[in-house]
Amino acid sequence: MTRSGGIRARLALGLLIVVCGALLGAYLIVVPSLEKRLVDAKLTELRRNAATFAAGYATRNFNDPLSLDNYAKGAAFTFDARVSLFGVIGPPVGLSSLADSADVGISQMEQDGIALKTASSGAVSSGRVTRDGREYAEVAVPLATSGQVVLLSASLADQLSTVHLVQRRLFYATLAALLIALTLGTLGAAPHARRIRRLERAAERIAEGSFDEPVVDDVGDELGELARAFDRMRVQLAQLDSARKAFVAHASHELRTPLFALGGFLELLENEEVDEETQRRFLATMHEQVQRLTKLATDLLDLSRMDAGGMHIEQEDVDLGEVARAVVEELQALAEAHEQRLEFESADAWVVGDELRILQIGRALAGNAVMHTPAGTRICVRVHAGDGRAWLEVEDDGPGISAEHLERIFDRFYRVEGGVASGSGLGLAIARELAELMGGTVRVRSRPGRTTFTLELPAAAAGVPEPVAG
Repeated sequence: MTRSGGIRARLALGLLIVVCGALLGAYLIVVPSLEKRLVDAKLTELRRNAATFAAGYATRNFNDPLSLDNYAKGAAFTFDARVSLFGVIGPPVGLSSLADSADVGISQMEQDGIALKTASSGAVSSGRVTRDGREYAEVAVPLATSGQVVLLSASLADQLSTVHLVQRRLFYATLAALLIALTLGTLGAAPHARRIRRLERAAERIAEGSFDEPVVDDVGDELGELARAFDRMRVQLAQLDSARKAFVAHASHELRTPLFALGGFLELLENEEVDEETQRRFLATMHEQVQRLTKLATDLLDLSRMDAGGMHIEQEDVDLGEVARAVVEELQALAEAHEQRLEFESADAWVVGDELRILQIGRALAGNAVMHTPAGTRICVRVHAGDGRAWLEVEDDGPGISAEHLERIFDRFYRVEGGVASGSGLGLAIARELAELMGGTVRVRSRPGRTTFTLELPAAAAGVPEPVAG
């Protein structure tokens, strides 16, 4: 059986179980209740007739057994029930037949449990008995004036035949309902099975890496919601796959460029006669390329750790002003080489985070400003705090970043075309992800003449001013 066939069978079976359960519940409620009502109605009728017999019996004088027997037979005809009159003997309590509307089974009736119960208790008794494989309703009433007992017994054949008729009709209705349920369940499950097969094929396409064909199901039920969830997953996987391919391509390019440069310089040093000055220049360039490879490898390692959730971040109180001061001192020489003014404005600001990672973020933000602004640019590193947050800002008065590049500069390997194409395009991406791991963020605002990169982090308790004693 195919999967779709299995689904149809399960849905049809489920519908059958529901129908069977409903009909079984109806049977258990209707049939016993109907039988009890019919038997109780017959017993009530017999009690009423027995009381009528007792009242009439009390007003008559019977001089011979024949007249008493005829009275019992007349009452039996009137009440449509067998009438038996017993005398009470004992102890132990027993019955002796005085009259009976039927000419058979008199001795058997003297052992009747309902009549014996009334003879013992002196109260009216009633119940349902079985004689010779047949069901009877019986009522026994004591005759107070004579100390005798009258027993009315009526067959329950009509009542039980009604119950059996209801049972048969419920059985036939059950068979018809099951057949209808099986047919409707199979037909009703077929469209759902086809939709599930489409989802299955879509899942197989996605598992094989094919993300081009959308998963479409316009029905607004649970399967439709599942299909739309599948399509959202397809889009996200397509984006992740595209990002993975771009990442591999960019990483390969970034690794290949310094490696080719190193290979070229080594080949020149091996095969060419170069003077000492040229050798020193080649070695300095090779050293720069090795540093570039080292930084790229470090950045790639950081990214892989963050993607795998294995990046360890310390949570400690950090003096953000001191971190910013260290960044400025580190980049001061590079800024002077680019003929830029690197300034520092400090304030008392403490944050909760990892000091080395905050230094890495500050270095990325300030280094980006130094490398991508022209000579004569003023760059200011500023620290301030308030309302439970603290900020490290890197502001420059350079030409700014165009709107089309403003948000994408935090993407991995993204570099704005034009200008100096230095770095791997990973610094800002790593900076933002590190900030988010510490509960903060990195954002940028830019317009011509003013660009500001801001690192925001939660302030530490050490940064809250102490209250001044009065």
